[in-house]
Order: sequence, then C-alpha cells, then structure tokens
Amino acid sequence: MVTPLLTYDELDRSGTERLLEHLIEGGVSGVFILGTTGEAQCLSYRLRRELIELVTNVVAGRVSVLVGITDTAFAESVSLANHAASCGADALVLTTPYYFPVGQTELLGYTRRLVEKLSLPLMLYNMPSLTKVWFEIETLKQLAEDSRIVGVKDSSGDLEYYGRLTELKKLRPDWSILMGPEANLIESMQLGGDGGVHGGANIFPSLFVKCYNAWQQGDETKAREYEKQITALQAIYDIGKYGSRFIKAVKSGLGILEICSDHMAEPFNHFLEPERLKVAEILKTISTP
Repeated sequence: MVTPLLTYDELDRSGTERLLEHLIEGGVSGVFILGTTGEAQCLSYRLRRELIELVTNVVAGRVSVLVGITDTAFAESVSLANHAASCGADALVLTTPYYFPVGQTELLGYTRRLVEKLSLPLMLYNMPSLTKVWFEIETLKQLAEDSRIVGVKDSSGDLEYYGRLTELKKLRPDWSILMGPEANLIESMQLGGDGGVHGGANIFPSLFVKCYNAWQQGDETKAREYEKQITALQAIYDIGKYGSRFIKAVKSGLGILEICSDHMAEPFNHFLEPERLKVAEILKTISTP
C-alpha cells in the first residue's frame, strides 16, 4: 500500500481511510504497509507510527495488516515492531539491511537475533535491486527452521530464484511464497507460489483479486483475460525517468481517481501535468471487473 501524504511529514488521513476502503471492497486478503511502495525509508518514525495506528484502526480486523519494519538500525526495527504489535497488526515484514551490504552469515545471525525480539510472525522480503543483498536459498533453508518466520515475498523478478523459493515449502508447507512484480502473478502461481503483493493493486484491487481467484479456481481463460489488463497497466511504469517512477505512477493513478493525495515523500516529486495526463489516458484503457 502507498502512504498517502499531504506534505513530506503529514499523513493524508482521509485519503488513507478512502484507500483502505477501496482495497477492502476490492477483495484483498490483506494490506502491507511501510514497504517499498509505501516509501517507508523516507518517512519519519513518528509518521510511520501514526500510519500503523490509523491503518489498524480503520481495518479493524477485516483483513490482515502486515507492517514493514526494515531499518538501518536494529533497535528501530524492534521498536517499530513493538508498536505494530501494540496496535493489533497481524504480522511483520523484513527485507535485508541496506547501505553496507551484509554477508549471508551476518544476515542469518541478524535475522535470528531480530526474531527473538519480536512478538508477531515475520515474513521475509527479498528486494535485492534496492538493498544490494539477496536472501540466498541456503540462508532461507536455515531460517525455515524457525516457526516464527512464515514466508517470503520476492521482488527480484528472477523466476528461476522464485521457483527455488517455492521448493522450500517441502521444508515448510505452511510458508506463503508471494510475488512482487505484478506482471508475473500467473507465472508465479504456475511455479507453486501463493499469490502476490502488487503496487498496481492500490489502483485496481479487484482486477488482481479476480485474476488470482480465477487461476485458483482453474479458469485459465478468465485468468488470462485479467492478466492482459494487468499487462496493459504496466505502461504507467514506463512514464518518467527515475526508479521512483513506479511509486509516482501508482500515486498519480490514485490521485486521478480522487482516492488520496499523490504527494511524494522527500526527496521525490510527484508527476506533473504532462506525466499525469499520460497516466490518466492509460487508466482509461483498463477494463476492470
């Protein structure tokens, strides 16, 4: 889920409430806040806590709430995790530490030490393009020994790696293996994955939910029809120049639909009129369920 903002350090509270209702009405199984699309690392700790409180209050147990706790400081991850637990969140999400790349031995020890401090289940999040470090398969095999770790979200885009991830369910049949890149949703389920956590679902949640449901129900024809619309939506991510264009495109779409503000956290700018008009034209071409 994006983090709706009015300024760099002010939450768009009414927009957040509208977005949550939009997602829940669209049929999502849960919401993941303070992840990559949520611009978590650009937000103050005060605002992160405010968002957790607001989301858990509005959701009120209707779907699961997963909270990203990744930080460069171990103590801040623990502190945020404790706050999430006190607010009634359902689970936590952790990607690899970033800035100085860590070795796999360090990553294994770090994750184990962190889990000991947590009171909620933990999902691991593989995002090597931004953190410079992978959760390597051998590391995950060892982490699978801990019942408090409940699965992996993979945003690497590497389908060979994803296929190896799903094989870990032989060790942990209860694990959820989730896909990040939305265009790979069906391919990921063909490989044995359990679903997706997709930025585009902020805009069209029912499209992704119905694609997932159709595939799970064995209706490949209908699933592929929905997939075509998901593929068409990918054009919004080609607008703009920088890596932040993915978040800008999603927030722009939400602003166009008048769901929430499209303001970005510092140091990023939202899409201006030329880019915004391009997003609007692409959204008009998407047939939603």
